[in-house]
Amino acid sequence: MMTPVWIIIAVVAVIVLWLIAIYNRLITLKNRTDEAWSDIDVQLKRRYDLIPNLLETVKGYATHEQGTLQKVIDARSAAMTAGGSRETKAKAENALSATLKSIFALAESYPDLKANQNFMKLQDELSDTENKIQAARRFYNGNVRDFNITIEVFPNNLINGMLRFKKYEFFEANEEEKKNVEVKF
Repeated sequence: MMTPVWIIIAVVAVIVLWLIAIYNRLITLKNRTDEAWSDIDVQLKRRYDLIPNLLETVKGYATHEQGTLQKVIDARSAAMTAGGSRETKAKAENALSATLKSIFALAESYPDLKANQNFMKLQDELSDTENKIQAARRFYNGNVRDFNITIEVFPNNLINGMLRFKKYEFFEANEEEKKNVEVKF
């Protein structure tokens, strides 16, 4: 007589353990994805701090290129104050990346600027930061992929229907960032 009761208890225990495992996996992936987004923010802060120094160095050599410099300043300000969704923040960051390309293209036209040690050091640091931002974006996108797959596959999608985890959006380059920089004189 006790056998059916123990079987039911065992089945319920297995189901509960299975639900706990799925829930814990979803929370782990969600937290890793949030951490990856924070890693992007750390690198963006570093970039925000480097840009004013770079612009000051360039200003001395390219005083008639105020339009290019102003675009970078405006894009930096927009990126720093971009609020709302991660998509809004990503668009602002992509615009800043596109305008930074114009500064480096501008340096090609000013041999003295290219030879300036401060400019070269700042350019190297900014290039290093851009590489770290790209790596952080790839890491974030990998976590987004893993999280989105986990909440969409069967039977996890049944559990997610009750828990209502939302898919994350990938950090993608916009069309402006993909364009080559044109510098005209």
